[in-house]
Amino acid sequence: MTRDLFDQVERMEAALEQMLREAADMKRAIKSLLEENKRLSIENQQLRRLLKAGVSARAELAAAGPAHAASAERREESHSYVGEGYDNLARLYNEGFHICNVYYGHLRTEGDCLFCLAFLHK
Repeated sequence: MTRDLFDQVERMEAALEQMLREAADMKRAIKSLLEENKRLSIENQQLRRLLKAGVSARAELAAAGPAHAASAERREESHSYVGEGYDNLARLYNEGFHICNVYYGHLRTEGDCLFCLAFLHK
């Protein structure tokens, strides 16, 4: 009788360990899905902004005439995007993502990251 009870407790312990492993696997999968969802939401917002800016720029160029459109296109091509990359990285960090080379693109779950902050303050 004692042996049966001990065997039953061992089986229950093995089942609990298996459930803990499965719960940890599910937790990792959920974290990965949340990170991907956040990344896709941000990408979607950026694409909508670019599309909206492109549509309004085309409308302005069409209204201004062909000569003005050509000169505007040349100015746009020569425009420097220095600082825009830094602004995008700062925005990503503020939205909760790592921008450091150690965890780049992963969701920040434990507050500020010293690596990211050091990168931002270079």
